[in-house]
Amino acid sequence: MNLSCIIIDDEPNAVKLLEMLIGQTTQWQLLTKCYNGLEALAFLKENKHKVDFIFLDINMPHLSGMELAGLLPSDTKIVFTTAYSEFAAESYTFKTIDYLLKPITLKRFLAAQQKIESYFGKAPAAIAMPVQSADQEYFFVKSGKVLRKILLEDILYFEGEKEYVRVVTHTNQLLIYRRLKDIEEQLTVPFVRVHNSYIVNTKQLNKIQDNHIYIGDKHIPVSEKFKDGFMAVINQRIF
Repeated sequence: MNLSCIIIDDEPNAVKLLEMLIGQTTQWQLLTKCYNGLEALAFLKENKHKVDFIFLDINMPHLSGMELAGLLPSDTKIVFTTAYSEFAAESYTFKTIDYLLKPITLKRFLAAQQKIESYFGKAPAAIAMPVQSADQEYFFVKSGKVLRKILLEDILYFEGEKEYVRVVTHTNQLLIYRRLKDIEEQLTVPFVRVHNSYIVNTKQLNKIQDNHIYIGDKHIPVSEKFKDGFMAVINQRIF
């Protein structure tokens, strides 16, 4: 049975980030998102036995996370989320599984996932499964509860975003937990690194102009660091 959780946080961006991390890296069921303590109390009163644990922000107006935790049943499992490290010791007076400092990185969230699932006696779910075959190269990307198969030939480009890599096709944009350097090491031509933040599929290029690559409506810069390697591949196709 999948774990169920709720998010309690008054910051919409923080809620959105947690929701994305839960959806793309776990099989948990996010039952609801509460933006204040009173809303959370009302939900938990009606759904106590459906919630395995809660993500609880500490710094909230009117009713802080610590105050809310004190009003909840003593067996409520909590993952605290906060920008303030000074509450860490106090948080463990409750049934605290983990204490996440904001901004929450994907690496730290995955560590928390392992800790949470270990607490409940469950093994962590895979994020992505690279696969190769003799006919076509492809891999699966986990999005929510779905593993989506993507053919490498359909990929327009990879875009690095700190600890994430965005995989862009004509129809999808999916985030995976990989470094762009690791992706680069697994790829060969027609995929070429053109920038610290981009690997492009040269088969998908529309044009190259003024040190920029055009793939559909996307303009991707070609940096000096990678220009020679990129042009060495392109020159093989120039008549």
